[in-house]
Amino acid sequence: MTNKEEIQEIIEEAREGKESAFKKLLNTYWSDVYRFQFAKTNNENEAEDITMKTFAKAFDKIDLYNDNYNFKTWLISISKNIFIDSIRGKKKDTISINKGDSEAYLITDAGPTPEDKIIQEQNLAELLSYIKQLNTKQQKIINLRYFQELSYKDISETLNESMSSVKVNLLRAKKSLAKIIAQNK
Repeated sequence: MTNKEEIQEIIEEAREGKESAFKKLLNTYWSDVYRFQFAKTNNENEAEDITMKTFAKAFDKIDLYNDNYNFKTWLISISKNIFIDSIRGKKKDTISINKGDSEAYLITDAGPTPEDKIIQEQNLAELLSYIKQLNTKQQKIINLRYFQELSYKDISETLNESMSSVKVNLLRAKKSLAKIIAQNK
């Protein structure tokens, strides 16, 4: 494991935008964050997605990291908050209490989730036009992950790249796509 001074140096490089620093941080802490999430979700895909969101958010907010704290602890805190947000988004059940006989009934809300609404509102043709504005490599990695639904391992093998490169490139592609969408709204 890398010592505290080395990690601090890597964080400084990441703050300067060096891709190699992001890859080092990802490689150093991926398994810790993933294990934390897998223990919470007991689902490989969900743990992987939340772990990816954790690193995306951490890398976006790296300037806010306080050097007085352990970087791993900071990442786990971000990951925990993303997990809690995902749970809140899934909770759609309500309890109905019938006054006449003191029984409680669980009523599941079968309506569309917020994610479903976004998907329904988003025109696929429009989304594809935004994706086409990405560079070829970013288009390919977005396609493999979200349209072909390949795992990071499968994408790594398909592109003949390391898993850390795939993860960093996917983060960058998603960030670029978000900017394109924001500019066109």
